[in-house]
Amino acid sequence: MDHALARRLERAESAIGTSFIEVRKRVTPLVGATWCDFDGTYALFDGFDSPMTQTFGLGLHAEPTPDAVAAIETYFGERGAPSMHEISSLAPTPTIAMLVERGYRPIDQSMVLVQPLVASEPAPSPLHIRTLERHEHAAWIDASVVGWSQDPQFSHVVRELSEVAVENPVMTHFLVESDGEMIATGSLGVHEDVALLAGASTIPSGRGRGAQNLLLATRLAEAHRRGCRLALMITAPGSTSQRNAERRGFRVAYARTKWRRDLIA
Repeated sequence: MDHALARRLERAESAIGTSFIEVRKRVTPLVGATWCDFDGTYALFDGFDSPMTQTFGLGLHAEPTPDAVAAIETYFGERGAPSMHEISSLAPTPTIAMLVERGYRPIDQSMVLVQPLVASEPAPSPLHIRTLERHEHAAWIDASVVGWSQDPQFSHVVRELSEVAVENPVMTHFLVESDGEMIATGSLGVHEDVALLAGASTIPSGRGRGAQNLLLATRLAEAHRRGCRLALMITAPGSTSQRNAERRGFRVAYARTKWRRDLIA
């Protein structure tokens, strides 16, 4: 677990993020979605209140200068958005110090987990898992939203993100069924030899049946078949998702903190 690995993982996540932005441009052009590479730091804009609007990799490729950070702030500010940076714990300490001096505050934390991939197959299960078909997009989106229903304020964000995600050719989407009912959803994105496992959720009535374990095992097996060497997951610290991932062989690569600086009038 070192800086080279962190750069590799952050680049994979940011590259998959840019594919999302490209789909957003086509699906909902009024959002004005765009992205820019600031010398290895990727800045994504997906609207004022989208969780996709942020940077990836700040401080990992080179220690950022005040001028470099100011250029990113201008990029977001011109689009009416606050500046947000998700910073790896492996980034140099002066990076954090500079953000504090510029008026940033921490607003969120996450854990980045990684696992080397080997040939594997999911254990037998009474549940059925398969990839999403085009005519099922609406049902898959609905199931994803219900899976996040414990946070009603976040439901509309999940719907908006899911509506774009199902159109992204970089992503493969999976669904888990029980007696013909869709009870869980999840996605797999691939960049070079790194697989990103994202968006997994289970509807409340389907929990406790092993759907998440099946989703995880199936996506790992598919990633290996596609030639990936590493699998990547992002979870909340100490969450059920993190514990499930560690039971499946994932290790914590590093923690991240999201820093926000509001627009200055």
